[in-house]
Amino acid sequence: MRISEFIVALILGATPVALPAFAFEGTPVGPQDTAIPVVAAQPGAAAALKKAVPQSTTPTSLTSLQYAAEGGHPVAQWKLGRMYADGDGVAQDDLRAFEYFSRIANSHAEDSPSAPQAAIVANAFVALGRYYLSGIPNTKIKVDADRAREMFSYAASYFGNADAQYDLARLYLSGIGTPKDPRYGARWLGLAAQKGQHQAQATLGQMLFNGDQLPRQAARGLMWLTLARDSAAPDETWIKESYNKAIAKASEDDRAMALQMLEHWVQGRKD
Repeated sequence: MRISEFIVALILGATPVALPAFAFEGTPVGPQDTAIPVVAAQPGAAAALKKAVPQSTTPTSLTSLQYAAEGGHPVAQWKLGRMYADGDGVAQDDLRAFEYFSRIANSHAEDSPSAPQAAIVANAFVALGRYYLSGIPNTKIKVDADRAREMFSYAASYFGNADAQYDLARLYLSGIGTPKDPRYGARWLGLAAQKGQHQAQATLGQMLFNGDQLPRQAARGLMWLTLARDSAAPDETWIKESYNKAIAKASEDDRAMALQMLEHWVQGRKD
């Protein structure tokens, strides 16, 4: 179901109402997470990106990727890291994946957030954070929630990465690796949701619709859940179930207000 179909669903039985004067902006307040560089960036990183990177995973191209990765090419390092993490064309090996992601983080932590490789660097920090959350069995990589928070915090604050902001929010909401702080967690959710991170949209939507650890804003919660439902993967049934429960419980006024908010969001994305 696409956004246009959600608009139809929200319209049914709804009566137009005025938008509220307040809005959840998603801007962090209070203490800011300090960016934590790993090491200084290596010179010539941007120039390395200009080299071609093979896209297939034949034995020849795999060798080429490995050669480029050893030469410090962050795109090649990222591709190999994902291949080993997913077992895509190679034997699945989380430790090797971790090592490739670490090379990116160690060499490019201080690259400009506007650099061509910035998204890759931020995603490497996110991948490392997730490994620290779960650990890698039978390796030196043990569960370390504090280190995970540092990885997410750096990618979220310095690079503005939406996935990192979502993962960091979850730590604050659950009190893992940091004191539990629902409102601060919700602020990070808001930042990620504004960027279209659908899991953050769903979580924030749940909290706002149900008044869970936040003042209840049913219409705004329904808007976020609607957006999340439209982007959810087939296996993300929790998002679809949350949306279905909310739309069933929502009043006509809530639906109408959510519709106006949704139309405003869609228009804002077009502008």
